[in-house]
Amino acid sequence: MPATQSDLEENPASCSCGGALSLSELTRPVEVPDTSSGNLFWTWPILGPLLVENESSDTRDHCANERTFLSYLRLSIYMAIVAIAIVLSFHLKSQPSPLELRMAQPLGIVFWLLSLSCLVLGFGNYIKTLDKYSKKVAIVQTGWRTQSIMSLIALSIVGTCVILLVITKVEADGD
Repeated sequence: MPATQSDLEENPASCSCGGALSLSELTRPVEVPDTSSGNLFWTWPILGPLLVENESSDTRDHCANERTFLSYLRLSIYMAIVAIAIVLSFHLKSQPSPLELRMAQPLGIVFWLLSLSCLVLGFGNYIKTLDKYSKKVAIVQTGWRTQSIMSLIALSIVGTCVILLVITKVEADGD
């Protein structure tokens, strides 16, 4: 028996089989049950907002999680900009020395890789925390992965500053 128009309107999943999906179907809200199983971030529709019942401080926690991810994203963008500036040997007043040119590409690649690792780390933490919030078992801790990558990033920034100061001192003594 063929489906009538009212049947298709009541069950929208049956009418989108193999056809093009509209934007409203892709952004339909997803209600999060109290006992969710599996990772909630990849629930269909992928662009739909997750609706979580607000008990106690759930909304505040979700907003804090998003702000934390945005901080990781901002750090990643800053480091990518620094990587590009190092590779292009961005100097305002003078031409780069041969030593600076020789160090620019490896140092830029290091900063680019650290930028990508920061972005992946932030996205992974966001998804993991979102999944724990949906199961009502969220804990506040960062873990060894986060601490080691952020320590490596801090060490790289300080090390690069020291290297650039030494290069400047060597060039000043050579003149």
